[in-house]
Amino acid sequence: MKFFIDTANLSQIREANEMGVLDGVTTNPSLMAKEGIKGVENCKKHYVDICNIVDGDVSAEVISTDYEGMIKEGEELAKLHSNIVVKVPCIADGIKAIKYFTGKGIRTNCTLVFSPGQALLAAKAGATYVSPFVGRLDDITSDGIELVGKIVDMYSFYGFQTQVLAASIRTTQHIIQCIEVGADVATCPLSAIKGLLNHPLTDIGLAKFMEDYKKVNG
Repeated sequence: MKFFIDTANLSQIREANEMGVLDGVTTNPSLMAKEGIKGVENCKKHYVDICNIVDGDVSAEVISTDYEGMIKEGEELAKLHSNIVVKVPCIADGIKAIKYFTGKGIRTNCTLVFSPGQALLAAKAGATYVSPFVGRLDDITSDGIELVGKIVDMYSFYGFQTQVLAASIRTTQHIIQCIEVGADVATCPLSAIKGLLNHPLTDIGLAKFMEDYKKVNG
């Protein structure tokens, strides 16, 4: 399973990349705003800065909700860097835009997916990635991981090439569950990825090794 980091924070992206496990980055307008990035040109520059750090796909989201606006923004984003994947919302004009981008060889990430039906339409339009939102479904007492599993099974059954990118990952346990249902990608906060390292037996074992080393070497 690939690891993407869900942030626009350059320091966190560098740290994840230096760990040697980072395969890509996802961003959105909310994450840009969180980093104080304002203005279209500043956002574009920030996307390029991210692409210069990580050798992998970087999802850059359009903010238009109409077909013409999405096409204009998406083509501009795709020109910024070869790593850019245009992130498009799962609405009627979004599916239409994904079909257009697919025909132009522009890779896409269909975002804000909350049902197998939405995921089916995205795949039929040729989306490179589809992003079911795990945490937001859990927030309304639905099962986000179950949705990821259903989409994985559907794509496998019908032979779709679209990759299932589990988004809105909140915890390390979410990552483990995504592995269990066969997600192609999980996009996570850095803390959730680093949480995979935590195990009490590792801590106990390392402490014992260090204790014994001191006994032998003083």
